[in-house]
Amino acid sequence: MRPFFWLSFALNVFSSAYAYATPSRTIQKRAASNFISTQGDKFVVNGSDFSFIGTNAYWLPFLDSDDDISKVLANISASGIKVVRTWAFNDVTEIPDDGSSWLQLICNGKTEVNTGPNGLPKLDKFVQLAQDHGIYVLFSLTNNWNPIANATNPAPLARNFLSNSYGGMDAYVRAFGTNQLHDEFYTSDDIINFFQNYTQQVVSRFVDNPFVFGWELANDPRCGSTVANSDTCTTTTITKWHATVSEFIRSIDPNHLVASGNHGFQCPTCTKLFPITPTPTPSAAPGKRAPAGVTTPDRLMRDIAQRRKARAAAASRPQKKKREGPTIRGRWAAPASGSNAKRQTSSTGPSFDGSQGVDSQDILNIPDIGFGTFQFFPDQNVYTTDGETVPGSQGQSSFDFNNTVQEGIEWIQNQAAFANAVGKPLALTAFGLVTQDNFPFFVPFNSSVPLVNQTSLSRRTDSQGTASTSSQQQSAYLTWLEAGITAGVQGLTQYQFSAGGLTQGTSGTDSQGTSPNDGYSTQGTATVETLQQAAQEQQGTSS
Repeated sequence: MRPFFWLSFALNVFSSAYAYATPSRTIQKRAASNFISTQGDKFVVNGSDFSFIGTNAYWLPFLDSDDDISKVLANISASGIKVVRTWAFNDVTEIPDDGSSWLQLICNGKTEVNTGPNGLPKLDKFVQLAQDHGIYVLFSLTNNWNPIANATNPAPLARNFLSNSYGGMDAYVRAFGTNQLHDEFYTSDDIINFFQNYTQQVVSRFVDNPFVFGWELANDPRCGSTVANSDTCTTTTITKWHATVSEFIRSIDPNHLVASGNHGFQCPTCTKLFPITPTPTPSAAPGKRAPAGVTTPDRLMRDIAQRRKARAAAASRPQKKKREGPTIRGRWAAPASGSNAKRQTSSTGPSFDGSQGVDSQDILNIPDIGFGTFQFFPDQNVYTTDGETVPGSQGQSSFDFNNTVQEGIEWIQNQAAFANAVGKPLALTAFGLVTQDNFPFFVPFNSSVPLVNQTSLSRRTDSQGTASTSSQQQSAYLTWLEAGITAGVQGLTQYQFSAGGLTQGTSGTDSQGTSPNDGYSTQGTATVETLQQAAQEQQGTSS
């Protein structure tokens, strides 16, 4: 097994610092079930623990050629990847003239689900082919991000090419929203009914299929998106929606796990709809001590103070000369969210102050949510408690590569602690790092134009570092994968798998038969080899 870089000390401290707490209710099936189920903080199937290395391929079910789909799945399986995360939605506002795949028509005040050969049967075939290759499918039911052509995004790429070009929440809001605000997706009875109607038709097709890993309510749900949100969108808005929709799905499909799909944002100071019951200890009065892994406001402030002290010490050391290359690490970010933005302070970062409208630990404690999810895209978000980049070794500057690696380690550790406090499994459902080679293709979540053509989105200056090299990317990926394995994260899913040599003209590919690249394409074999190595290490750890 490959040595675990320089993680041992930090991860050992982490593992001894947190204890398990039992949630009020967990979703579990019998240990002998052939469906993926849970026992405590583990996934299980057929009576055995199930942990996995996975990948994202949102475009894969919608290829025109079944042979192409099977070929890609064979390559995925050969890499030791057990789970593919993909879209179970493909919304259009008019039926495509080219006969390409679509799953739901949203227009003229109504919706129509496509049950023809280029509609829902595409998902049936995809699951069948995945099963043939021994792969489980994690389906996302909608997307937070769905930009359309406008002054900011004047030249969007073709439909089905970018992950955000398959429709999503804002497609419903544009069609049915009274005030045309993004958070109406979470609060409008009409929109919820339309979404549940679509969800029911998808979910009911796979109730008895054990190769569906589970249902993700949405990719990266939050208050902010391309469509503006109201000042009343808060963490309770999105948590309530999760409780409603997860209960609805479980009423249709009791066999599969349901997860959020959120980014992992936290808010220790926000109102909790599903608070974790404190575990009494001999050293504290019952109900007075927060469970290990729960970030309280006091713990958050102590962590921020420690980070600032470490940053000040790093700043006093000599600075390394900055590398030349495309600047990217300035972190494009989604717009702040209405009144949530007012809660932001100079002492708390946007991943911990509720400004995204997400409290993932509160969501995870919803009874019908079976496992936790989080994501990591350091080129687009800041993940430290105080919103400042973690200082690197030897006084390296902000947005340095080593800082980014350390930021990922700490984000993974924090997420594992949060999930442990609830007592449910956790999966990193998407992570990626943009390289210098991929920088010309990099399209942020909330855009349809490469960042190199939309510099106004990047908020970057000459002092904010450079894109990573390919070798640095692989080093970071393996470090984060190893950190996740050691911390007990049950699923680690890279974003995104790519393929060449596909049938030319296939929907969702370019003219050369190459799958989409939004800046995170695997490009070549290095990333695949990294995933394969991590799968081998994970297998050795679990055996």
